[in-house]
Amino acid sequence: MFILVVNPGSTSTKMAVFEDEKPMVLRSISHTNEELSQFDDVIDQLDYRKQLVLNELNRMNVPMTFDAVIGRGGLVKPIAGGVYEINQRMLDDTYNGIAMHNHACNLGCLIAHDIAVKIPGCRAFIADPGVVDELNDYARISGSPLMNRICIWHALNQRAIARRFANEVGKRYEDLNLIICHLGGGISVAAHEHGRAVDANNALDGEGPFSPERAGSLPASDLIRLSFSGKYTEKQLLKRLAGKAGLNAHLGTSDVKEIEQRIAAGDQHAETVLNAMIYHVAKNICAMGAVFCGEVDAILLTGGLARSQYVISRIRKRIEFLAPTYCFPGEDEMEALALNALAVMRGQREVLEYD
Repeated sequence: MFILVVNPGSTSTKMAVFEDEKPMVLRSISHTNEELSQFDDVIDQLDYRKQLVLNELNRMNVPMTFDAVIGRGGLVKPIAGGVYEINQRMLDDTYNGIAMHNHACNLGCLIAHDIAVKIPGCRAFIADPGVVDELNDYARISGSPLMNRICIWHALNQRAIARRFANEVGKRYEDLNLIICHLGGGISVAAHEHGRAVDANNALDGEGPFSPERAGSLPASDLIRLSFSGKYTEKQLLKRLAGKAGLNAHLGTSDVKEIEQRIAAGDQHAETVLNAMIYHVAKNICAMGAVFCGEVDAILLTGGLARSQYVISRIRKRIEFLAPTYCFPGEDEMEALALNALAVMRGQREVLEYD
């Protein structure tokens, strides 16, 4: 089986070609702010990013004979975890912005569909998008009946890391209680109970720890007053929740390596802010211990920031009393997408229908 994987992010479009389980091509196409600034909306980047993927395949003389194309899932309506065949309803919901979130991941299913539809016999999928919702009933209820809690999290990578860890310790993911924290531009923390993520934060726009680019949970009354102050438009305030928020808002950069260099040079403010983020991450991880009544098999740390010894060592110090802690730097998203598509094509996993 030949599988094309497409994973659009805020500043890059990652692509890969797999022959069965073997990666034949792995590429990351970077996009500068200047290149993306010509587009008013993320959805307007579709043809631009798709053509870059096609150009790269052509440059490497990769034949357009794929059995499947799988894209990173977008922020559509909440769905159960699994592999979904892209259908017209999913395309419509993505184009119409049903989730009202302007994120590059929404381009994943659109690019996958547009490429697959031109290849005879080729199928198009997404798997474990960020809107996977398996929350238990307690987790959904907030302090106001006007709004329930929702989760937007790094479902694909967290589940891939969970299965990888389970395999390494000779157990099944479905038999473990795991707390997993993805440390990236956004930070998500989820409680995985026997194969289901029964609690997770909204890592995109307003819940959990603050991160390099997200505000996390904020004082509600202050946020309401700020919204009616007349100082900011709705769009500007939303940007203050995701984008110009977190480390970026405090320190003018979301680059943790740069912040570590500033700390090494004696910048006490940078040290205080980064340590505050670490503190809130650790606090949110430990809070998930209550979901399992303390019966946690392991805590897994993953994502790009998991490469930072400064960050990981300080998180470990605060959480290892709860459960054994393991670090999986980076992410397994490209391989996870390919293996999900391959499992469906081989009849080893059921394909789900988005409706």
